[in-house]
Amino acid sequence: MAAPAAPVFLLSGFLGSGKTTLLNTLLKAASFAHTAVIVNEFGEIGLDHLLIARGSDNVLLLEAGCLCCTIADSLHETLADLNFRKVRGEIPVFERVIIETTGLADPAPILNTLLGNRLVTDHYRLDSVVVTVDAQHALAGLDVHAEVAKQIAVADRLVITKGDLAAPPDELIARLDRLNPHAARFHSRDPTAALVAFAPGERHRLPKRFVPVHRHPDRQHFQRHDANIRADCFVLPQPPTWAGIAGWWRLVSETFGDRMLRCKGLLEIADTGDIVFVQGVQRVFHSPERLPDWPDADHRSRLVCITRDVDEAELRLTLRSFDAPAGTSPNLTLTDLQHGRN
Repeated sequence: MAAPAAPVFLLSGFLGSGKTTLLNTLLKAASFAHTAVIVNEFGEIGLDHLLIARGSDNVLLLEAGCLCCTIADSLHETLADLNFRKVRGEIPVFERVIIETTGLADPAPILNTLLGNRLVTDHYRLDSVVVTVDAQHALAGLDVHAEVAKQIAVADRLVITKGDLAAPPDELIARLDRLNPHAARFHSRDPTAALVAFAPGERHRLPKRFVPVHRHPDRQHFQRHDANIRADCFVLPQPPTWAGIAGWWRLVSETFGDRMLRCKGLLEIADTGDIVFVQGVQRVFHSPERLPDWPDADHRSRLVCITRDVDEAELRLTLRSFDAPAGTSPNLTLTDLQHGRN
């Protein structure tokens, strides 16, 4: 029997936003003793005081019983190598993986690897994207660096750091509300923030408030965000078919490509009654995950799309592909949908 997939947490955030401090706090907790940490360079993460031995190649054993390794030739090769060593008993067994990005990193390519590479998905599953937000400097960073807005937009959880030095300004909170109103939010000054931000169990969390999908969208629901990034949330009028899901995936990949920063959905399948969780980043979509039941009291098929420079009407139009009956070709185009050929 195959071992269960290890949960992966992606830790991102701009330069100096407190990723290292948050991670150090986390690794001192007994409940995170069996954790593998992957970083780009050891020097960036500042864990020297926790190191007790250098293992083989690029793997270090930490005092708390955790592993720390640098990214080798590529992330998927590093993850595959860690799993291989674990299975062979060459390194201690780890229960979870935390990947810490550089401050200037675009998280999308990393998410694509975690969602779409078989060397990864056979042994790991993406749990959450955790992003640190500097209470003192994030507001200025949002006006200068596009990476800040993108990191915040794709987050599942936001940790506001350095609040002990200065309370986050109201304008920063307002911009977080506009960029990503659906991410769970924590303050690092709370001593439990690190543990809660990396707690498992909310992989299928979706926002509570959604805009119903209509054939003629109400423009008042459109909300413009920083750097043309916005989050749109929809309730589908009826459960989609497998053919409809396949058609929608292909359509948004070809139409929006890298402008579809991230999407997540909880869908009931009309053909079978299955409840599935779907998610994708840019052009990569993870295989639907069948759930034993709805994860909350809301039993409607619903979808969250975080996009950049995507016209709201065009995005809504793609949702018609979900209505495609079983057996429909997945090669629908926007023109087909505009003329009712679905």
